[in-house]
Amino acid sequence: MSLTSAQRAVLSNLGPGPLPPTYFQKSQSLPMNTIVRFVPQQTAWIVERMGKFNRILQPGLAILIPFIDRIAYVKSLKEVAIEIPSQSAITADNVTLELDGVLYTRVFDAYKASYGVEDAEYAISQLAQTTMRSEIGQLTLDHVLKERAALNTNITAAINEAAQAWGVTCLRYEIRDIHAPKPVVEAMHRQVTAERSKRAEILDSEGQRQSAINIAEGKKQSAILASEAERAEKINRAAGEAEAILLRARATAAGIEAVARSIAEGRDAAQGAVSLSVAEKYVDAFAKLAKEGTAVVVPGNVGDIGGMIATALSVYGKVGDAQAKTMARHILEQGKVIEPAPQGGSAEAAKGPKLAPTPEKAT
Repeated sequence: MSLTSAQRAVLSNLGPGPLPPTYFQKSQSLPMNTIVRFVPQQTAWIVERMGKFNRILQPGLAILIPFIDRIAYVKSLKEVAIEIPSQSAITADNVTLELDGVLYTRVFDAYKASYGVEDAEYAISQLAQTTMRSEIGQLTLDHVLKERAALNTNITAAINEAAQAWGVTCLRYEIRDIHAPKPVVEAMHRQVTAERSKRAEILDSEGQRQSAINIAEGKKQSAILASEAERAEKINRAAGEAEAILLRARATAAGIEAVARSIAEGRDAAQGAVSLSVAEKYVDAFAKLAKEGTAVVVPGNVGDIGGMIATALSVYGKVGDAQAKTMARHILEQGKVIEPAPQGGSAEAAKGPKLAPTPEKAT
């Protein structure tokens, strides 16, 4: 690249020796002063006039004075990704980690970015590394792994606080990789395995518990349904029995009413028939007691057969004593005579009274 006359004059004044890198090395990649220049979009050109800051060229047409104006700095206003190299950091629980990341920055003030710091990109990179080590030292390993987003936010805030004077803003910082020592990684793997085994056992026990609850609930519902069915059956049976009893009571009442009506229509004849029926049933019942049992309850007037029959007839309640005795005599005449039991303690006496045979009529 050919040098201008002004540059040759500067070189002659400097004499032999190395050239200042910050001035001439940058000028080799900078646009030359061709009087008329076109500034690209999202780019800021810093113009120095006679070595002093003059102005910032905006995108578009720019007119420069030859030999006096010089384009000293070219700053891109686009977002730039800066790779942060891997570095060591010690956590709060004394675990050494290897971390690297990516930093996204953008120039918001071309003047400060040119004259506020020698190399803005290098300064931002070093600031990001020191800030990351500081933030990692405040957290344990578990928090570093779980709170990566919060860690990125804290690093971004710390970088922005220091980079304001450089005309550069940090948009975001992302931790890319975290490398822990091998023993720590193995311990973490064992911990994860144990935790998963624990959760599997808990889920298995929960499944068994739920299964037992479902089975018990099913048995409960089955028992409830069975008891309700039994209850309904008993209610239906009781209702049927009640209805049957009611029907029998109605039938009995109807029969009694018919008997009462018959008695009312033919009082004397009906009373005689009823008295005869009551007396016959009383004698038959007493005869059965004498046959079936060895020890029986004997009425006090067992010797008075007529009196017994009269007593039975008096149960009817509507028969007088005279009529009862008359009916008793009539029964005796029919042939059913009860002999009194012999006195004393013999076995025959213990058997109670016995019926005498009916006398046969002479032929």
